[in-house]
Amino acid sequence: MHRRPLALIVDDEPDIRELLTLTLERMAIDCHSAPDLMQARKLLAGRHYDFCLTDMRLPDGDGIELVRDIQRHHPDTPVAMITAHGNMEAAVTALKAGAFDFVSKPVDLHVLRNLVSTALKLHKGEDTPQERRSRDSLLGESETMRQIRHKIAKVARSQAPIYISGESGSGKELVARLIHEKGPRAALPFVPVNCGAIPEALMESEFFGHKKGSFTGAHSNKDGLFQAADGGTLFLDEVADLPLQMQVKLLRAIQEKSIRPIGAQQEFSIDVRLLSATHKNLAELVAAGTFRQDLFYRINVIELHVPSLRQRRDDIPMLAEHCLKKISRSMALDKPTLSPAALAALQTYHFPGNVRELENILERALTLCEKNTIQPEDLHLPHAAENREHDLESQPLDTYLDHQARDVIEKALIETKYNKTASAKLLGISFRQLRYRLKKLGID
Repeated sequence: MHRRPLALIVDDEPDIRELLTLTLERMAIDCHSAPDLMQARKLLAGRHYDFCLTDMRLPDGDGIELVRDIQRHHPDTPVAMITAHGNMEAAVTALKAGAFDFVSKPVDLHVLRNLVSTALKLHKGEDTPQERRSRDSLLGESETMRQIRHKIAKVARSQAPIYISGESGSGKELVARLIHEKGPRAALPFVPVNCGAIPEALMESEFFGHKKGSFTGAHSNKDGLFQAADGGTLFLDEVADLPLQMQVKLLRAIQEKSIRPIGAQQEFSIDVRLLSATHKNLAELVAAGTFRQDLFYRINVIELHVPSLRQRRDDIPMLAEHCLKKISRSMALDKPTLSPAALAALQTYHFPGNVRELENILERALTLCEKNTIQPEDLHLPHAAENREHDLESQPLDTYLDHQARDVIEKALIETKYNKTASAKLLGISFRQLRYRLKKLGID
């Protein structure tokens, strides 16, 4: 027989303690309550609690002190903060101190029930199957990567908004997915969105949805990205690309934990964990006035920086091996051998495009190498001088490599009068490899 969860409620107002206790007991959660910090500490010292809910203002101190106490002495107990309506500074302070989440007064009981349900799903234990999976998908045994995995495990337990910084191609979306998978929302949707890919005119509808007839072309009701991610995680990639008008609406949705679809008469509560990322320097954009400071403050409660590949060169052999296995499996080919000279060339290369660039270089090398062994010349690495001049804002490297491969293949096709078997032979690759390349590049 399973033990019922036990919660601790800390508030100096008896009526609020009673309301919160009734709400949680209806969720089959037993409750103890305390009117101040001293009583709360006594109760915490005597037994384990599965969840704690505390008011910000208490007669003998504030809830932040209790959050810090619980973080130090009872790290497995998630604690949520009750804050005054609109006091986002207090909410952010609580999250930075280690609070699991916050709820504003007057307490919306629907929001509270969602928060408690999520908190009780938190898994315990250090080396879970999810932790082992993260080592497979976030590869590397460098000290930097060990620290990243430790931070992911830690922030996954919180509902605080996470800002993931790092260069293009470094693996920011992968980190976001792992935070989701290792947290209490793992069984619910993970919805990634590239903010730079949505036309500005459609942005509000894409994020918040719309009602039928709310504008020309709105032929039916449509849920937005927030509704799609409800209960799960919304990942805003390239958040720096959001226009200022949309930044205001996003900030309100985050603060109020509710949205209003275009054409709707009322707001709807949303329960979403927010993660965001960009390769741009958000602090510089705030200083330049192109990104709102209040939104930056709200999404950057905890920052997690993903290192560039050149900052963890020791991980290149493991990453290269993993990439070759994955690429050869997708092409139904034997995995090629990476010659020592080719590996040495990779380990001295600058990698402006990071892990994504490594994958593209190896994919191209696998397609063009002979005798199933990749040599340095198969990598087609730019010369050091060219590499230093390469700018991340210029043409993406994968696009450049695709253009290069297209040119080589099209020349072979022309030379053989579009005889694919002869073209494959001329290129020194198998017919299957050529067919894969033709499909990937969209060459008829």
